[in-house]
Amino acid sequence: MGTHADPPGDACKRRRGFLKASLAAGAIGALQQAPTLAVPAPAVQLCKPVIDEHDPRNIKLAHRVPSSASDDELLFLQQIGLRWARVELQAAEGEYDALSKVQQRFQSYGLRIFSVMHPAYRSLRIQLGQQGRDDDIEQYRTFLRSCGRLGIPLANYDFHPGNTYTTATVRRRAYLAREFNLKDFRARVEKQRFGRQYSAKEIWETYTYFFRAVLPVAEKADVKLGLHPDDPPLAMMNGVAKIFTHYDGYRRAEELAGNSRHWGLTFCIGTWSEGGREMGKDVFEMIQDFGKRRKIFDVHFRNVSASLPHFVETFPDDGYQDMYRVMRELRAVSFDGAMEPDHVPQLVGDKGIRPAGTAYCIACMRSYLRRANAEVG
Repeated sequence: MGTHADPPGDACKRRRGFLKASLAAGAIGALQQAPTLAVPAPAVQLCKPVIDEHDPRNIKLAHRVPSSASDDELLFLQQIGLRWARVELQAAEGEYDALSKVQQRFQSYGLRIFSVMHPAYRSLRIQLGQQGRDDDIEQYRTFLRSCGRLGIPLANYDFHPGNTYTTATVRRRAYLAREFNLKDFRARVEKQRFGRQYSAKEIWETYTYFFRAVLPVAEKADVKLGLHPDDPPLAMMNGVAKIFTHYDGYRRAEELAGNSRHWGLTFCIGTWSEGGREMGKDVFEMIQDFGKRRKIFDVHFRNVSASLPHFVETFPDDGYQDMYRVMRELRAVSFDGAMEPDHVPQLVGDKGIRPAGTAYCIACMRSYLRRANAEVG
């Protein structure tokens, strides 16, 4: 009797099934005879930065706060974990007793004052070289002595008496932010404010007069002077020259200070990004130059949509500058000064110190800082 042959395809499937079953049976037998091995528990790695946020070697996250901030505003800063502040004072608060009261009030909310801005230096008598400037300079010197007695390490200042910061408030990603449009400024806003034009030579002379009068007092009081660049970095505004719009201006100011460790930068990332290629050195070259030499005292952490002639100030994660790279490069040169949000954009409900926008900025900065510390060490 003849046999019925399987189709070729079915025979192949049957053989493959037999081989799989045989291999499986052999593997089970081998496992039954082998000794039981303990499987180690997976290692748990905590997401902890190399340097703790409150370590003195770390960047000190802070915020720019007027001395008149309400108790609720100071409580808010405490609630989001800030321990440092840059305080903008009123004229009378340069005296020791008044400044001491400001310091004590901030301390009651766990906030230490890292830097202060006193309005005396913005006197037009100082910045335009007018009669009576010595009285205003002495007021600033008194303020520096008060800072020294209270252990406040840094005083911030700038030098642009004819400045215009913005030409409009606009919506970007639905939040409100400041805009500067050079075409609008020249056509609609600019005017000669002080009756005549002031040259760069004259502004250098008034800056030199002021700086030589205050540096010895700052050195004796052990208070550092942090010079902010001209924002926006244009050579002339409203008939007055601006002298800190370029790397060369900072180098000249540094030469004027000699080897003093009490002169350095309040390095505004936003301002430097506004200038772009016209600044002589970009943000990262400035960090390598001044940061490596410990000449960056504090940082204004702000992004912008583009460089001049037209830009909008933005949240850290919404502009053209790589703000994480800025943070990482600052940590790479061991920067350990204060860092504050700057010109915080306005979110829904924001008033005063703009708590929603401020919290957004600090959250960005904290995340960048933790990652930078983990990468740089």
